[in-house]
Amino acid sequence: MTSSFSGIASGPFVRRLSRSAKIVYGSRQVIVGGSAPVVVQSMTNTDTADVIGTAIQIKELARAGSELVRLTVNNAEAAAAVPAIRAQLDNMGIDVPLVGDFHYNGHTLLKDFPDCARALSKYRINPGNVGQGAKRDTQFAQMIEMACFYDKPVRIGVNWGSLDQALLARIMDENAQRAEPWSAQTVMYEALITSAIENAQRAEELGLAGDKIILSCKVSGVQDLIAVYRELAQRCDYPLHLGLTEAGMGSKGIVASTAALSVLLQEGIGDTIRISLTPEPGGDRCKEVVVGQEILQTMGLRKFTPMVIACPGCGRTTSTVFQELADSIQTFLRDQMPVWKKQYPGVESMNVAVMGCIVNGPGESKHANIGISLPGTGESPAAPVFIDGAKALTLRGDNISEEFQAIVLDYVKSHYTPSTV
Repeated sequence: MTSSFSGIASGPFVRRLSRSAKIVYGSRQVIVGGSAPVVVQSMTNTDTADVIGTAIQIKELARAGSELVRLTVNNAEAAAAVPAIRAQLDNMGIDVPLVGDFHYNGHTLLKDFPDCARALSKYRINPGNVGQGAKRDTQFAQMIEMACFYDKPVRIGVNWGSLDQALLARIMDENAQRAEPWSAQTVMYEALITSAIENAQRAEELGLAGDKIILSCKVSGVQDLIAVYRELAQRCDYPLHLGLTEAGMGSKGIVASTAALSVLLQEGIGDTIRISLTPEPGGDRCKEVVVGQEILQTMGLRKFTPMVIACPGCGRTTSTVFQELADSIQTFLRDQMPVWKKQYPGVESMNVAVMGCIVNGPGESKHANIGISLPGTGESPAAPVFIDGAKALTLRGDNISEEFQAIVLDYVKSHYTPSTV
C-alpha cells in the first residue's frame, strides 16, 4: 500500500532566494542571505560608554554563539568608546563583527567619530528616527554616504513604534482615495513595507550597493509580523532580518518569538534573527542567543550544540535526580562548545538522552548517541547507559552525574575527528 502522507519531511526545504550581504571584521566574514545559513545575532544592554562592561558582555554573547552583536551608539561618549571596545575584544581574541545602532544623531556621530565608523562592521538605520521634514532626506543621505565611504553594509530597520509620520500620512491619504479603503491595520502594514523598500531604493540611488542592504520591519504582534514579512518577502529580494520587537519577558517572550519566527522560517523567509527578550532582573543576556539557536536547531535548519532529550517527569519520577542530571549535562555541553566546535567538527550533531524511568527510558536512550535511563520511583537504583543503541554499562551510586559527563567526553573524543586547524 502506498502512503499518501505528504508532511514537511517529504520534500526539500525551500529557502526564499535573496541577495547576500557580507559583514566583515578582519578575517571573519558573516554572510546574511543567499544560500548562507540563517545568522543568529544579539544586542548588548550595557552602557556603551562603559568600555570594559560592554566588551565583557559582547564576549559572553559571542561565546554563547552570537554571530553578530549590536550595540547602541547614542551619544558622543558611546561613539568614542566603540574603538576601545573593539580593541578590548581583539585583546580577548573575540572577532565577532559589531553593529552600530543609530537613531536621531547617527549622521553626526559617524562624521565626528571616524574611528567609530571604521570599527563597526555594519550600521543599523531606523528611517523613522533620522530626522523630520527637510532634514530627514539630508540626514539619511549623510549616513548612507558614510556607509559608502567606509564600505559598510546597512540594515534599514523600520519599527512600527517609530514610523516615518510623513510617509504614514501619505499612505493614509492614498487610502482615503480608494473605492474600498483598507483597514487601519493594513495601512500600517503597507507603511512599514513601503518605508523599508523606498529607503532601500533611496540608499541604492545614493551609491550604496544593493548587496550591502538588509531590511527589517519590526512589530510586536505574532500575526502582524507574519503578515508583514510574507508581503515584504514578495516585494523585494534584500536579505531580511527577523525579530519580534519588544517580545517580552520569560516564557511569553520565548513563546511569542518562536511562534512568529518558526512560521516564517518554515516558509523560507528570514536570513538573520534576533530574539528580543526582556531580561529578568539579574538574568543572563545570553538567553536570547540560546533561544535563537534552539529555534533554528529544533527546526532542523542549523546545528549549534548537542541536543539533550529529557523526560518531562510524571508520578513515576518523584525524585529530582533526572531533572538535575538533565540540567547539569545540558550546561556541561554548552560550556564545552566554544572549545569543542573548533576541536571536534560535527559534535554539534550529537544527541544525548536523559530519561527518568523504565517506561520510555531504555527505548529513548537507544535512539540517542548516548542515553541514560535513571531509576523511577520504586525501581532498582541502577542507571543503564546506552551508546549508539547498545547498552554499554550501568551506573550506580552518588556520582552518576560526574561519571555520565566523563562518558560523554570520552564519546566525543573517540567519535569526532580532532581538527588539525
